[in-house]
Amino acid sequence: MLHRGMMTSTKSGTFLISCTIILVSFTGCTGLSSTTPNAEISSDVSEINVGDVVNFDGRASTSPSPSIIVDYSWDFGDGETRLTKSGIVSHYFQNPGNHEVELTVTNDMGESDSISMTIFVNSPPMILIEIPGYVKTGDTGILDASNSFDPEGGSLEYIWDFDKTYDSDGDGDPTRDADATTSVAEIEFLNPGNQTGILTLVDDKGGITSEEWTVMVISRTFYIYWEEQKTVYSWSDYLEQGDSISFTHEPGLNARIIEFNASLILDRELIPLLWPEDNFSLHLDLPMTGWETSTLTTHDNITENASAYISYDELNDIPETDYNIQAESAENVIYSLLNEPGQRWGMGEWIWTITAEECDPDLPVDGIDPDTGNDWDLEVEFTILIPRVSEIGV
Repeated sequence: MLHRGMMTSTKSGTFLISCTIILVSFTGCTGLSSTTPNAEISSDVSEINVGDVVNFDGRASTSPSPSIIVDYSWDFGDGETRLTKSGIVSHYFQNPGNHEVELTVTNDMGESDSISMTIFVNSPPMILIEIPGYVKTGDTGILDASNSFDPEGGSLEYIWDFDKTYDSDGDGDPTRDADATTSVAEIEFLNPGNQTGILTLVDDKGGITSEEWTVMVISRTFYIYWEEQKTVYSWSDYLEQGDSISFTHEPGLNARIIEFNASLILDRELIPLLWPEDNFSLHLDLPMTGWETSTLTTHDNITENASAYISYDELNDIPETDYNIQAESAENVIYSLLNEPGQRWGMGEWIWTITAEECDPDLPVDGIDPDTGNDWDLEVEFTILIPRVSEIGV
C-alpha cells in the first residue's frame, strides 16, 4: 500500500529591492527592507495510484507585513495548472510517474516566491490473459494470466472471480468473489452459454486493475441408443419345514426393466412313501416401487415337479431410440433417461423370499419323518433396456 512520507521541496524566488535615501542634517544612512513572500507547500500523501487525488496545502506560506498573499498558482507537472485565492487545492493524477508540483505565491506588492515537491503516481498492473476459444459443458478450462506484469516491477496478487453473476462467497456482491488466487486458474464450466468472470490484479503499492473475460461454453451432442439385454439370476438350496430364505439384488441398476419371469422348482418326490409333493411359497417385494406379490407351488401333473411362477410384462414403456440430443454431460443424459417420470417401475432392490410351507404329511419310518424338507431352484429372467450414450464430436 502507499504510505505517507517526508515531503521535500525546493524554493526559488524573485525579489524587488528598493532603497530610500533620507537626508538628515549632519547625519545619513542607507536602509534596505523586503516584502518578498515565502512559499511553503505540503501534501497529505507523496505516493498515489493512477486516478487518486492529492490534497495540497500552501497556507503555511507567508508575506512580510503589511503585504498579503493574493494568488496561489499551482502547476501539477502533468500539463494542468490552477490559480486559487486560498492556499489549498486538490488534484487527480491520471498519468503514472514522478510529477514535480510547483506552487508560486504572489503578494499584493506583485512579488512572488516558488517552491516545488515531487508526487509519485504508481502505474496499475497490466493484465494479459490467455483463454480458450470455447469449452464444452463439463470440461475444465485453463485461464492463464502469468504474463501479466507490474510496470514498476512489483509483485502481484491475483484474484479470480469465476462468474460475475454468481455470489460464491455470499457477501451480496457477485463481482467481488475470490474463487482462485493463482496466476493460472482452472475452471469447470457446467452450463452452456457465455460465462463471464473478472480478474483483478493488485500490485505491491496497492495499484489495482480489473478486467472482464468471457468464455463460450457449448452444449455437447450425444447419440442415444437403447440396447436390449436378457439377464438371468438363479439360486438353489435346501429348506426344512417352516424355514425361509431371502435374496436381494438390483436388476434395474442403470437400466429400464421391461419384463421378468420367475420360476421356483422343487425336487420331485420319486418314492411313493414321500408323497404328496411338498409346497413352498415364493414372495417378491419391491420397496422402492411399493409393490409386492406372492404365490405357492402347485403339483398339477404327477410327472412334473412342484413349481410356482411369477411373470409380468410391459412394466415400463419401450423408449424412443437411435436419436441425437444436446446436453451438458453424458451422466446427465443417462440420469434423465433412467429417471423419466412413470418409467421407474422396478428400480431399487428386489427381495425374494422362499418359505417351506408344507414338507409333510409323510409316513414315518421307525417313528422318524423321512422327508423333513426339500431342495429347490429359483431362476429369474429379466428383459431390460440399457441406454447407450456416445458423444458426437464438434
